[in-house]
Amino acid sequence: MTELRDEPVDAEVIDSDLVYEGRVWDVRSDTVRYGDGEIVRQYVAHPGAVAVVALDDDERVALIQQYRHPIRHRDWEIPAGLLDVAGEPPIDTARRELAEEVDLVAESVEPLLSIFTTPGGNDETVHIFLARGLSPAPHPHAREQEEADIRLEWMPLSEAVDAVLTGRMRNGILAAGVLAAAERARRSSQG
Repeated sequence: MTELRDEPVDAEVIDSDLVYEGRVWDVRSDTVRYGDGEIVRQYVAHPGAVAVVALDDDERVALIQQYRHPIRHRDWEIPAGLLDVAGEPPIDTARRELAEEVDLVAESVEPLLSIFTTPGGNDETVHIFLARGLSPAPHPHAREQEEADIRLEWMPLSEAVDAVLTGRMRNGILAAGVLAAAERARRSSQG
């Protein structure tokens, strides 16, 4: 049996209109030749992002809480940020975001997984990294707007998994990251 995997498709885009140009992302309307016909789809064109599961020596994960207007919540998240510096590799963005959001540097940062956040509505891909060997950043980062009151908490990874599975923490990137980190730890302990 063939291994199942997501498959890229090079469907011909017949027309693409910028419906809305935003500060961070845009909304596009594309007409695409697909199968025997044409389809029109509107979606958010997103630059992509990174996120970091930062684990300390006690297997606690760094969680941040901040206000997110679309959901009207201060949700719990892992440090994350946009791929908004031209030419910057995602792993370097992850290191930068770790320093900017939680004032930490890591001895090791390695890829954990990449996810499509909402493939029916946007083209965002988030690259999630695992960071270890944490220490304070040499210079604390100045924060403003919704980042000004970021709350940092350290939670045992197993408790973060429980919080996801019981629905206390519903951020999709946090969920994917902590579940993947826990599974990687489980596999490492078996091996």
